[in-house]
Amino acid sequence: MNRIKRALRLVRSHGSMVESKVSHPIGERYSNEQETNYHVTKKVNVFPNVLKRNRVISTHQNDSIISAYKILRTRVLQRMKEQGWSTLGISSANQNEGKSLTAINLAISLAQETQHTVLLVDFDLREPSVHSYFEHIPEYGVSDYFLNDTPIEDILFNPGIDDLVVLPSIKPLSNSSEALSSPKAIDLVNELKNRYRDRIIIFDLPPLLNSDDVMAFSPYIDSALLVIEDGKTGRDGLQQALNYLEKTPLLGTVLNKSGGKSQFA
Repeated sequence: MNRIKRALRLVRSHGSMVESKVSHPIGERYSNEQETNYHVTKKVNVFPNVLKRNRVISTHQNDSIISAYKILRTRVLQRMKEQGWSTLGISSANQNEGKSLTAINLAISLAQETQHTVLLVDFDLREPSVHSYFEHIPEYGVSDYFLNDTPIEDILFNPGIDDLVVLPSIKPLSNSSEALSSPKAIDLVNELKNRYRDRIIIFDLPPLLNSDDVMAFSPYIDSALLVIEDGKTGRDGLQQALNYLEKTPLLGTVLNKSGGKSQFA
């Protein structure tokens, strides 16, 4: 049995509810709230070629990648609705295993579903990257909220995708774990959760084995999704990552770069 099969067996033993394989070879509406209004939130028009270049799904695609994310979306939504959850943190064991792109694409797929709005938050405060996938350089980021009390309304942007708003980070914070466990972080999460009743919030979190950031922040999220890279994430690293998430409900795993195909196990 190869190591990725052993790793997946280990995840299953921890009660994983969602398991998927998503490869990244290359990014209708209704709401119980009033229609999303972007006259306050800055709107950034991101061209389809930018999304394609950065492997971000778009509404113009019709391929196996879109289908894979729709299946992942449905399974995630079913589990979250069962539990009454609205927040999901996405992480990986190590760097460069596809967690940020998975968070972005899942957020877009969720926004295309017809029952809610979606907020994508870049809480990888050490190495923020979400904005770069849209090739947009925001004026402010989450660090400005923590350091300078910049209003969240001045930081948010809509990347031209209905029902999706992004809260970006730009400048890295050296004291990121302290920031993520601070009263300001708790107040922010509560504000984001309570502002819109039907909003789903996706947090792009740092890799679990690089710092204590996720452990510091995980008490404030409802659930987690773990990205595993085929051929890279080893059993020992996965076990350690799972230990760090032991107090956070784990929805399951996303197996990334699996044989160049997009299919669910």
